[in-house]
Amino acid sequence: MSSRDIAEIVSSRHVDVCRSIERLMKKGAIGEYVVTAYTHPQNHQTYYEFFINQRDSYIIVAQLSPEFTARLVDRWQELEAAAEPKIPTSFAEALQLAANQAKELEVKTQALALAAPKVEFADAIAGADKGVKLGQFAKTVGMGPVTIFRVLRELKILMSGGDSFNLPYQQYVERGYFAVKQGTYSTNSETRISHTAMITGKGEMWLRKKLIETGHLKAVAA
Repeated sequence: MSSRDIAEIVSSRHVDVCRSIERLMKKGAIGEYVVTAYTHPQNHQTYYEFFINQRDSYIIVAQLSPEFTARLVDRWQELEAAAEPKIPTSFAEALQLAANQAKELEVKTQALALAAPKVEFADAIAGADKGVKLGQFAKTVGMGPVTIFRVLRELKILMSGGDSFNLPYQQYVERGYFAVKQGTYSTNSETRISHTAMITGKGEMWLRKKLIETGHLKAVAA
């Protein structure tokens, strides 16, 4: 079951459900899940969701809204019923079933062909370990370089003093969200070492979501 299904069942915003899932994962109350890309049917943009197993879905719903547990049970029964194969009882039903399956396969094949470039793009972003400069990322989200550094210092993601000014805290480097690129520059006939914060593909996905949650970016869709 997807996190979007859970959001619909408990009448909550999808972003709030995802936040609860991440909190429960950190506590070890549920298993570890990774985000999966999906294309929104209205604006055709790529967003992300979790796919949760049955056991963990009950824990998540109990955390969010215990009174909706019965509705969750009903939803799982619907999913299980839909997954059960329907055996045709006549030759005509068998022909109709074959035709329906052929049509479904054609539709899925076309959908995969259309979604492939977006999925490949999302996968490429998530796997980009070297990263890009924060100024470049800032332009893609419409914040501007000066603003992004100020906001990240306020959120205690970047350090705000000393030689480590505007560099990410170690915990975010260890999580794979940022990397620090070392270089050199010359001043007054001296060669000095410089350090530049780089945001990875994984970090871009995480930071976009973080900035939406903190109100610095506006979510196009839940």
